[in-house]
Amino acid sequence: MSNFFIDKGYLAIVPVRSGSKGLKGKNIRPLDGLPLYLHAVHQGLRTAGHVFISTDITDINQSNLPVGCTLCPRPAELASDDTPMASVIAHLIKTHSLQDRTLVLLQATTPLREDADIESAMNLHAGGAFDIVMSVVARDQGVLKYGTLNVNQFVAMRDPTYCFQNRQSLPKVYGPNGAVYVFSAESFMKTEDFPTYRIGVVEMPVIRSIDIDTAEDFRYVEELMVAKKTNKNQ
Repeated sequence: MSNFFIDKGYLAIVPVRSGSKGLKGKNIRPLDGLPLYLHAVHQGLRTAGHVFISTDITDINQSNLPVGCTLCPRPAELASDDTPMASVIAHLIKTHSLQDRTLVLLQATTPLREDADIESAMNLHAGGAFDIVMSVVARDQGVLKYGTLNVNQFVAMRDPTYCFQNRQSLPKVYGPNGAVYVFSAESFMKTEDFPTYRIGVVEMPVIRSIDIDTAEDFRYVEELMVAKKTNKNQ
């Protein structure tokens, strides 16, 4: 962990909600010996030095959290399936007076993210060229052929000539993987939403971008984590 980020007011946020349609109780389900959410918490402690946990899960309490964590109880109206993450972040900033901090948002459901991914995003944001830095992963560039319909007229998403090109000749496409977001609370609170003007990115490989949604995802991620530890010890 770099003292630079601590001195500059960086802190990590790990949002943990009780409800999950894909896999009940997944955020506190044991993964390789730890509840899923704690993997993100430990990463936040190692990279940012302090972690705020926003949660409505009553099984998570301050007494069983690692040193350096602050528990932030989330009201029920901010814990539904359709609650925007921006509303959760705004509540946290207001409740704990974090307006002068730089926030590192770590989703609990991408536990294969590495400390280096987080630190790369923090370093890029610290350079000052971007209002927000997020992690991305390569996606299928075939999406560039898509568009919307205006009655029976096709409106291309970007360039209509892409519709007639081979997929292999299309530009590479990237999308957020939800693993890491770094932004200042000050810029966020201007609109109480994520900044969208200057967006910097750090690319993560597909294997580290897996987002746990189902029991199958959970088992696969655990297999990968166990295999990585085994290979490291050989």
